[in-house]
Amino acid sequence: MKPQTKPAGSSAVERMIGNIQHMIAERNLAFGDALPTERELGLLFGASRNTVREALQCLRAYGVISIRPKTGAVLTNRQSHAVDRMMTLHHAISPASFREVQGFRKVVETGAGEIVLMRASDEDLALLDAANRKVRESVTVAEAAANDFAFHDLLVKLAGNSVLHASYQSQRSAILDLMRIGKGNQPIHQATFDAHQEIIEALRSKDRLAFSYLLSHHLDFGLRFIETDSMTAGD
Repeated sequence: MKPQTKPAGSSAVERMIGNIQHMIAERNLAFGDALPTERELGLLFGASRNTVREALQCLRAYGVISIRPKTGAVLTNRQSHAVDRMMTLHHAISPASFREVQGFRKVVETGAGEIVLMRASDEDLALLDAANRKVRESVTVAEAAANDFAFHDLLVKLAGNSVLHASYQSQRSAILDLMRIGKGNQPIHQATFDAHQEIIEALRSKDRLAFSYLLSHHLDFGLRFIETDSMTAGD
């Protein structure tokens, strides 16, 4: 099988994910079918074992495959839209793509926050407080991600700009995916709650510099989980 070509800027792992996607489609593999072994995939596509392992780790993180003893990687339907998501997987969870999504969020949320900072009422801030409490009370990873997104979405919505809010909503799936990865690795709801609370207090005190710094630091925090996954997969 001929490896699929990708843009020059794509990583070896991204290319490997694309090759596996193409192989699954070409072989018409279905849920429950086993993928070739790491060694076989490496030989098939001329990739190192570490690259193959990292690509499989990415696919596993998104519920596209599961790793079973003696069987190896098996296609799974653990998540409802696994196949659709698989087609854009490598754009969603690489460190470079993480920075792109979070960069988008910084632009939108910082701009929205500066408006909120100047016009927020006590009721608006109370809504943010209530949304943040739900983050701390979350039980499952999916619930924590949904509540985390709801907090940030509310921040943007409170700016009162429907175009800005619609733009943010358009990236909902990508943002939620990144949130699930971070919370799946380490469900630190209290730390997220504390970071959100500091952001709320900066808004309450109308401290623009503190707000910008705290938001930027908070959005960068999840990168460690993406990079950790990559390093673990390559061990």
